[in-house]
Amino acid sequence: MKLLLDTHILLWAAGQPESLPAAARKLMKNPANELVFSAASIWEIAIKCGLGRDDFEVDARLLRRGLLDNGYLELAITSEHTVAIGGLPTIHKDPFDRLLVAQSMVEGITLLTSDPLVAQYPAPVRRV
Repeated sequence: MKLLLDTHILLWAAGQPESLPAAARKLMKNPANELVFSAASIWEIAIKCGLGRDDFEVDARLLRRGLLDNGYLELAITSEHTVAIGGLPTIHKDPFDRLLVAQSMVEGITLLTSDPLVAQYPAPVRRV
């Protein structure tokens, strides 16, 4: 199964694996699962790091390279993904999370998140 990691799960996996929920670790270690990251997450990290956010202190370029080198698949942002955002209920206002939800819906990929708001979307989302 393909698993799209939300931005916080991605950051924990790359820099603070001890912060990952046990359910996320189990799914991510399963060799039958393919781990996917979105260009939206790299974009979010670059923006929030540039704004000086303490919880996003990572070089987006190095993170991306490390993810690719470790076998993660990259999901580009398409116009189909952005159009799908318009059909989402307004459960969450964060544009990056909404884009990840739309990508999971369009691509049929399970989105892993620890965010209870994101988990409320009628999409293939799994809260860990």
